[in-house]
Parts: sequence; C-alpha cells; structure tokens
Amino acid sequence: MNGKAAEYRFDVYGRRLAVQRRGSAWRACWLGDEGKRRDADFVIPDFIGGDELARFLADLFHESSRPGHDRVSRLPNGAQPATG
Repeated sequence: MNGKAAEYRFDVYGRRLAVQRRGSAWRACWLGDEGKRRDADFVIPDFIGGDELARFLADLFHESSRPGHDRVSRLPNGAQPATG
C-alpha cells in the first residue's frame, strides 16, 4: 500500500464532495470549481462502509434535491457533476 487514503467522489444533488477514510474516521470536503477543498460541516459515522456512502449522503442531504439535481451518484475521481 502506498499510504494514500482511498478517495470517493460524489455528485450530491449538484454539488461535488470528496470523502476519504483516514484511519477509522471519514473526512469529507466540498470541491470547488477552482480545485479548492472546503471542509464539510457534517460527520460521517465511522461504522459507515465505503459502499454505503452514497445512501448515507442521500439520506443526509435529501432536502437539497431539486429538478435536474435529484440524486446522489458516485463520480470517477476528477469527474464533474452532470448539469441540467
């Protein structure tokens, strides 16, 4: 292993989010258009698995859903969310 934490990226109702596992804790950052990261102001419980992140984020942010941005989906690293 190279020591780098695995990173998951999501389109969360039209906003890009990166989530990394650091030891037993998750760290989440909102991704800006300029490549900047801003710490997210929520906590992902340590018992949530990587395969459960999208569902957890959908449950947490469901009130942010709007036409054209009505789901949470995993993005390949470096991808932009769909517009619409």
